Amino acid sequence: MTDWLRRLGKFLAHSTFAALVLAAGSVPAMAQDRIALVIGNSTYETVSALDNPTRDAELIAATLEQIDFQVTLLIDATQTEMKQALSDFGRNLRDGGADTTGLFYYAGHGVQSFGNNYLLPVDVALNDAADLDLEGVEAQSVLRQMASARNRTNFVILDACRNNPFESMAEFDSPGLAEMKAPTGTFLSYATSPGAVALDGIGQNSPFTTALAREMTKPGVPVEQMFKQVRVSVLEKTNGQQTPWDTSSLTNDFTFVTAPIEDPEDLAARQLWESVQATKDPVQIMLFLRGYPDSAYADEARALLSAAIEAELTNGTVAVERPAPAGPSADEQAMFEAAQANPTIDAYRQYLDAFPDGTFSEFARGEIEALQADASVDPVGEGVTQVTEETELALAAIEQERSSVPNVVKFDLPLVAPGSVIDGIVLSEITNLSPLFPPVEGLPDEFWKAETCTNCHEWNKERLCDQANVYLTLSGQKSLEKPHPFGGIFKRNLRQWAVGGCE
Repeated sequence: MTDWLRRLGKFLAHSTFAALVLAAGSVPAMAQDRIALVIGNSTYETVSALDNPTRDAELIAATLEQIDFQVTLLIDATQTEMKQALSDFGRNLRDGGADTTGLFYYAGHGVQSFGNNYLLPVDVALNDAADLDLEGVEAQSVLRQMASARNRTNFVILDACRNNPFESMAEFDSPGLAEMKAPTGTFLSYATSPGAVALDGIGQNSPFTTALAREMTKPGVPVEQMFKQVRVSVLEKTNGQQTPWDTSSLTNDFTFVTAPIEDPEDLAARQLWESVQATKDPVQIMLFLRGYPDSAYADEARALLSAAIEAELTNGTVAVERPAPAGPSADEQAMFEAAQANPTIDAYRQYLDAFPDGTFSEFARGEIEALQADASVDPVGEGVTQVTEETELALAAIEQERSSVPNVVKFDLPLVAPGSVIDGIVLSEITNLSPLFPPVEGLPDEFWKAETCTNCHEWNKERLCDQANVYLTLSGQKSLEKPHPFGGIFKRNLRQWAVGGCE
């Protein structure tokens, strides 16, 4: 990796990394106590069984243990077991203190009655809707246990909105669950929107729990964003049939998995890549790869570089390497050199009359267009723009620069460029010079002014010749006046070098 790019990366990372270190010393550490109660009921005794809840509960329990929760897992729990587990869960939260995080997850049958939600144990035996509060477990009791603990952060996640197991009872004509109000510091999540029915899923797990377990382990994702991603995933998986729902009264930021603190070089690579990626500039992408060839973003950078180059080739903005031209005949070369010695419209037209498809034909046509555009003696009339004094001065400067370029330019002869930094420098040594402006916009002076152009360009005779030949084309002619680190006179020297066959 070139030294200046390494220093650039560290420069970009310095202030942010220092801020992270300072922040780490001023923000309280995340509470170590994370307590979860997970229940999955599938094998019901008197109502329809469900395929996935037990597997869903096992998946969530394993996921929570992976991210440092102390998990109590109940499978196919009776009412007594569920109520006892809730009581123990509340006591553990109270013992844990204000910084403890509580999480309750339930998968199984759930119904609503008179606006209240009930979770059904596997031994539920209901003959009359009036007995629901005696046979089921009121979901509100979970919130009461959490409220009594007065801890700051709690989650209630219900994948319990499946088919109605009491279809014969008219009192249960409302599908799904009712929306509950979240006490302060609580995040409520439902597998589907209030009053709707969730899908049990045709795979090993429900669509909601599958997405939840996957998104929960992604580092550095705020919980609100995480559940949004769950919603997007479920909508896609169910073709829009199921929309997960949540409501929050959280008062603090929370992530299930904290993003790791990057070392300075990794942080520098990421920050530089974010900047370079947005530009889609192949030169800047190439510079990034030279600086961080083994970073986590290198493969992505190589793919983007390939796409960027292909796009520019398609648009005709990149010179394509091609076989060297066979070269003009002696007669063509002599006539063209005569036109170069006396660069007038008539001289170039005489060349084109003799060699309409010659090696220098596009160049000659470009010179004719340029000479016609530059002629200040053209009459001013309809459709002709008045030539201003400022324009005349600019054209005079261009003409002076043109006239200073010799007829013969060779790779190992000093360039003729009066007043330019390249005057007297041979082409073979051109990249040993320092650039006149930063290769990346906004780059501090210390990262480029003392460096040579070889840090950015792998120039050699063949590559320079390819570039020089571009200036013999009509499109290349149009770029002669565009800014260049060594001025337009450098490009004109290159063009003249190409005229002589890059000798």
